[in-house]
Amino acid sequence: QDGPQRKKRKSEVAEVDKQLDILAIGTAVGSILLYSTVKGELQSKLDGGHDNRVNCVRWHQDNCCLYSCSEDKHIVEWNTQTCKVKCKWKGDTSSVTSLCISPDGKMLLSAGRTIKLWDLETKEVYRHFTGHATSVSSLMFTTVKPMNENKPFDGITGLYFLSGAVHDRLLSVWYIRSDRKEKNAVMSFTVTNEPTFIDLTVSEVKEEPVKLAVVCRDGQLHLFEHILNGYCKKPLTSNCTIQIATPGNDGDSTPKPVPILAAAFCTDKQSLLLVYGNTLQPIIEKVSLNTTESHVCLIRDVQKVLSLKTDVALTKVKTPVVNSDAKVLVPGIPGHSTAVKTPSSGKEKKKNKRKTGETEESIEQRLEALDIDVSKVKTPGGLPQTDSFAVLLVQGLESNDAEILNRVLNTRKENVVKNTVARMPIHAVIPLLHELTKRLQGNPYSASLMVRWLKSVFTLHASYLSTLPDLIPQLGMLYQLMESRVKTLQKLSRLHGRLFILVTQVAASETVQDVTEVNQTAKLVYEDESSEEEGSDDEMIADKDSDENWDEDEEKEEQSDEQDMTVEKEINGDSDLEPENESEEE
Repeated sequence: QDGPQRKKRKSEVAEVDKQLDILAIGTAVGSILLYSTVKGELQSKLDGGHDNRVNCVRWHQDNCCLYSCSEDKHIVEWNTQTCKVKCKWKGDTSSVTSLCISPDGKMLLSAGRTIKLWDLETKEVYRHFTGHATSVSSLMFTTVKPMNENKPFDGITGLYFLSGAVHDRLLSVWYIRSDRKEKNAVMSFTVTNEPTFIDLTVSEVKEEPVKLAVVCRDGQLHLFEHILNGYCKKPLTSNCTIQIATPGNDGDSTPKPVPILAAAFCTDKQSLLLVYGNTLQPIIEKVSLNTTESHVCLIRDVQKVLSLKTDVALTKVKTPVVNSDAKVLVPGIPGHSTAVKTPSSGKEKKKNKRKTGETEESIEQRLEALDIDVSKVKTPGGLPQTDSFAVLLVQGLESNDAEILNRVLNTRKENVVKNTVARMPIHAVIPLLHELTKRLQGNPYSASLMVRWLKSVFTLHASYLSTLPDLIPQLGMLYQLMESRVKTLQKLSRLHGRLFILVTQVAASETVQDVTEVNQTAKLVYEDESSEEEGSDDEMIADKDSDENWDEDEEKEEQSDEQDMTVEKEINGDSDLEPENESEEE
């Protein structure tokens, strides 16, 4: 947006001159650049207001004040002298896409999808309007004074403003009432396609119609002329449609349409400035208005004006001067040279043509002429060297030869993989990635081999890949593959843990079974028959407990004890050693 236009006082002529040449540019990062059109350089940068893309920038009538809105849902008021934020407030629940300042400078229109009218002093919403179904792309006031001049004018009530939205073929006109009842549009203008550029002449008198020029995405310009005087139910169609086409001469008989890029009314309100042609080199032309015809097609020969000149010197090929002592190397195989041939004249070329009787040279003879020793090319392992690997890989990718690709990509040597990826040309990186992605989807064995190649490509060619604008869609399949495999990693690790426990338990049980069993049978077993009989007698005669029985039991126990002792001594071998002890025990 250009700087604001207003009458200059003598005291501030110099200051206003400085301000009028400033162009405010909103960036995708959220900063705003102030560019001096006179100096042709960047004057200052406004930072810290937005943290997302700036959608619209508007100068206030007060030169030092600038308003901006962004995708971060906020509206910011800037002081352009100090380059700092004056005020920042939330403008909508979603992104704010368009702004417009009222003629008196006290109100501000903002729009995302709904349209809000803000009081700039209090920063509160004064009025709400329903807006559009899609995001609003343009907002502008169409009247300066209210049509009903009887009532006192407060600066905003009674004014009309216009709005256009993305993918919407209707331009809506809204009326600011004193009450809050009506929130819908009072009238609408219909066009053939989405509006891309709108300009209008502001109505200052009650009877003066508003002239509207709307450029659509299809390259047509629609002109409307209407007196705003209240509600109109039916959408208004254009009074005149302007198109531009080529004459269709010089071999091409069909005329081609030339898109109109923008249009603006001149100060006399009777003529238009048209911008058409190519966006890189547009043509600006002044056209007088003639709205009596409903459709006007202007014939312009754009090709003659837009003939881009190419530098002829750049296309000339310079042949290098080669000495007879020079050795020319053949690409691909190191250390092999070819015979240098001096550029021959046209007469010699005719002589070199093979006669009917001569036989054609074989490939071996040609290789000998090129001074390539065939035996040197073959390495003991039968595999080519790293530099020829790169050549083979490129050939395989270009010809889509599965045999060559299998031969190269199935190598397991890390060193060979790294060197091959390092020596391959940059244009083959993306085809290689596509081939690796295709093979990753195959069996796990080939996937484990492909991962080595992927690692080398990403480490060695990361700087090239980061420069590609469409890298994410090209590597989309690879991302999905990696994500799906990473998702199963947790489940696999759990399964691995359980299987590990099972395997260790099975192994432990096997080791236990393998140990030789200890023979646990006793070497000597002594069974006491008397005690067993006693036990049975005691059980049989449980009720008869007399003193005699007890005595008999004691005697029998003593006898059994004596027998035990004698047996032990016999085992220990000391039965006859100590006769005295025996007598004492008896």
